[in-house]
Amino acid sequence: MITLPSERKLFLIDAYALIFRAYYAFIKNPRINSKGMNTSAIFGFTNALLDVIRNEAPSHIAVVFDAPGGSFRNETYPEYKANRDETPEDIKRSVPWILEVMEGLNIPAISKVGFEADDVIGFLAKQAAANGFDVYMMTPDKDFGQLVTDKIRMFRPGRGGNPAEVWGPDEIREKFDVDEPLQVIDLLGMMGDSADNIPGIPGVGAKTASKLLHQYGSVEGVIENANELKGKLKERVEDNKELALLSKELATICLDIPMEYDWQSMKLDEPRPDALRSTLEELEFRTLARRILGDPASKASSPESAATFVSASDESAQLGLFDGGEVKDTTNDATSDYQSAKDANAVYQFVNTQDGLDIMLGVLHSKQAFAFDAVTSSLDVMSTQLVGLSFSVAAKSGYWVPASCKHWSEGELLNQLKPLFDDSKKEAIAHGFKFHYKVLATRGVVIKNEVFDTMVAHYLIQPETSHQRDRLAETELGYTAIPITDLIGKAGKTQKSMADLPVDALTNYACEVADITFQLRHILGPRLTEVAASDLFRTVEIPLVKILANIELEGVRIDSNELNRYSEELGKQIETLTREIHEHAGQDFNIDSPKQLGVILFETLQVKARIKKTKTGQYPTGEEVLERIKDEHPIVSAVLRYRKLKKLKSTYVDPLPKLVNAQTGRLHTTYHQTVTATGRLSSKDPNLQNIPIRTEEGRAIRKAFIPRDDNHVLLAADYSQVELRIAAALSQDSGLVDAFVQGHDVHTATAAKVFQVDPKAVDREMRSKAKAVNFGILYGQGAFGLAQNLGIHRREAKEIIDAYFVEFVQLKAFTAACVDRVRETGYAETVLGRRRYLPDISSNNATVRAFAERNAVNAPIQGSAADIIKVAMVRMQTSMDENNLNARMIMQVHDELVFDVPKKEVVQLQGLIETAMAGAVELAVPLAVDMSTGQNWLEAH
Repeated sequence: MITLPSERKLFLIDAYALIFRAYYAFIKNPRINSKGMNTSAIFGFTNALLDVIRNEAPSHIAVVFDAPGGSFRNETYPEYKANRDETPEDIKRSVPWILEVMEGLNIPAISKVGFEADDVIGFLAKQAAANGFDVYMMTPDKDFGQLVTDKIRMFRPGRGGNPAEVWGPDEIREKFDVDEPLQVIDLLGMMGDSADNIPGIPGVGAKTASKLLHQYGSVEGVIENANELKGKLKERVEDNKELALLSKELATICLDIPMEYDWQSMKLDEPRPDALRSTLEELEFRTLARRILGDPASKASSPESAATFVSASDESAQLGLFDGGEVKDTTNDATSDYQSAKDANAVYQFVNTQDGLDIMLGVLHSKQAFAFDAVTSSLDVMSTQLVGLSFSVAAKSGYWVPASCKHWSEGELLNQLKPLFDDSKKEAIAHGFKFHYKVLATRGVVIKNEVFDTMVAHYLIQPETSHQRDRLAETELGYTAIPITDLIGKAGKTQKSMADLPVDALTNYACEVADITFQLRHILGPRLTEVAASDLFRTVEIPLVKILANIELEGVRIDSNELNRYSEELGKQIETLTREIHEHAGQDFNIDSPKQLGVILFETLQVKARIKKTKTGQYPTGEEVLERIKDEHPIVSAVLRYRKLKKLKSTYVDPLPKLVNAQTGRLHTTYHQTVTATGRLSSKDPNLQNIPIRTEEGRAIRKAFIPRDDNHVLLAADYSQVELRIAAALSQDSGLVDAFVQGHDVHTATAAKVFQVDPKAVDREMRSKAKAVNFGILYGQGAFGLAQNLGIHRREAKEIIDAYFVEFVQLKAFTAACVDRVRETGYAETVLGRRRYLPDISSNNATVRAFAERNAVNAPIQGSAADIIKVAMVRMQTSMDENNLNARMIMQVHDELVFDVPKKEVVQLQGLIETAMAGAVELAVPLAVDMSTGQNWLEAH
């Protein structure tokens, strides 16, 4: 049995104060479960509650809520709290779950209609103190200062890792600069309270109010002696006597409430394990459930799969909630710190002898799975130093092996590790596997194991949240990892290298990384199954990790001479435009200065008199503004072209040669697999996805991407209108399906239907409008957006959209069904089951809700396109390997794959591409692939 505290110590918790703090503590990286529910408030609140129970050991506890419908103060002063924003819907949805958690913990929830939580807490605190309790009011709200006595204290939760504070009478006197805590009422009466919209006396702040209270004792005393005051202060007090008294009334916590109470119901008791476990499991707080209640016998698994931090002596025992057992699974602002390595009883070993290495290798070879991490001196794979590797095969354990020491060189160590990484039946676990794969591959060790990437796994489970390992350690394991900045400092010139760290620090850090990764694998594996993403993970995303790694290592050859030539050409065009713009302006000025440009356009030249200045006192000169007025004066078009060419030169043409690796002579981009919520890949250094292709100047950059040598060519394979084909297939709209199946130009076919003409009569303008509608529908574009896009009146745009949906009825039904499905399930889904959670679909904010509704339509289409290109990449790599081709996949950009191909393999590769890409996914509409070759990417595209 759990021994409960015997002293009479009552904690009264201000529910909404803690709920809001918990919610906003996670606001940058909210906790979203597999159902798309934001559980931040529930998680943080629950941990705050558990933290108090464990650390403060109350004998009695109750959580007090505001009752719905407001309080008597709203009748007295309708503006009371009227300035507050509406409660976030995620918090509203969280409250019933919080009540359910409290029920499982056997903690009562108390409220009283017509009164605020402040009043109920004040009433209960006074009654409890009179009955011999030591009372702690858990809240950050300053109003409660008025209630503080020797028996009643404020318990203010800690923030940002700082401990909680307990405020008694002395602290209140010091914090508020008053003679007695009760004067907090008078202080608020005079200075007001912006949080509650209590007006106070205008112009009287905290210092003035405090000074007056020291002199006159109360609001009434100040009013009675107003004639002694001088100047503006006297005037303010005399003019606002009634307002001061009203404000004091509003700030006074009511201590006379007609309500019954029962101290026995507030007595801390054992939780209801079945109910609590059921609620926590449904919320997906599995680690938290294990910490509080232990592992249920029916779900017992191997010791290695238990991701807990229970000490060895307690592993077989149920963790007591109130006996000092470890239940910390917290968020730093909402509660106290997470558990860290210091109190996790971890065993981390430094391996620097051959005997030690042999023992470690024996352990690793005996296990079916191992987690590892390659520690390097920098993130530049092509030039970095390998500092060492860490391994883990069980929770709270790890090995750190330096890359070289007196017993082995780096090469000798890797030779001994190679059989481990060669074992295709063994699972290698890493966080951000691609980086570690490349580090070893550049040193001659190609990982052939089965792969589990915890970063990719979490991406499929919660695509829109942070996937950083340290963050996952906190949210999934309740554990604070050693911040790397504590070891090497922040990025910059003074940052140290991992190679410079002492052995102890390096051992603890590196082993902890492998340990956390191992534990995350056993948390995230089952969750992939829960969200039906296991197949997508195993057959698409994981094979893609190695494919992307090899693409990055392969790189692409760049013709730096061509880029330098093009840079000079652009420079001359920019100089010509500069002279032209200055001539239009009648004077020289800095074209890159928005302020100077605004003055020239709207004052000197008076291009558009209706343009107003912004709040900063400048005229808006952004692209959107200039596009609207480009026909008003020739200078505007010249400025737009100047900006376009200058951006092209500074963003792409000039930087690209500098990114060429000195060792390989090639450009090595980095692909990000876990960034976009839709499933699309993105790239960095350079961002290949953003190289312009719609303008002749932008396309010219592709001319600098060239094959390996004269015996190779570049081959580009691009899906044709893949998103429209997916929309046709998913909606089963006969008009769109027929156009694709019969091989018609879909935009011409659409124009013929919308404008009721024969396809042969469709002109360029009609086709352009139809194309805009076709693609606009995929992104939820309405009449306003279409009108802007086509430069037509909104009425005409609406007529076009209306006519479109008359012809494509099934497509319209599909878009509505997408929104309804997300409202029902909480997520949109692709053809391969990739989910995107859209909790804002139920928002009361029309703008926020509309954005979610657009994503409900777009996510299945754009996400399916992402699935298809990824499947195509996996199929293509498999085909090239099976046929022993020397061709290499070197780039993926949107719906396009680019290959560096020996000329003698071109025909064979084209056949493989047709099979792999066109057959990537079976749809009701055929997937069409356009292919071409050339001596550079421009020719091949």
